[in-house]
Amino acid sequence: KSDSDTYSCDIGDAQSRAKLTVQEAPVLFKQELQNEEAKEGKQVRLTCELSKPGTPVKWMKGDTVLCASEKYEFKQQGTVAELIIRDVKSVDA
Repeated sequence: KSDSDTYSCDIGDAQSRAKLTVQEAPVLFKQELQNEEAKEGKQVRLTCELSKPGTPVKWMKGDTVLCASEKYEFKQQGTVAELIIRDVKSVDA
């Protein structure tokens, strides 16, 4: 997208111009979240992979947006996003 601009070719006495507009490709899941099972008190790691690095990710449980805490940790490196849930309880299902 940052390449969008007006470009020109100059031969001294004449110039030719063209406008380039680059449309961003949509972000897709290369690898979706997988179902997990865990024993109470354990830690669970949910991982997905995106088609574009650095894409902002919002983690949710049902309709509730999760916030980083002692319970929930978010990691994102390149195209991989992870949610770590510590000390899982039955209410975390």
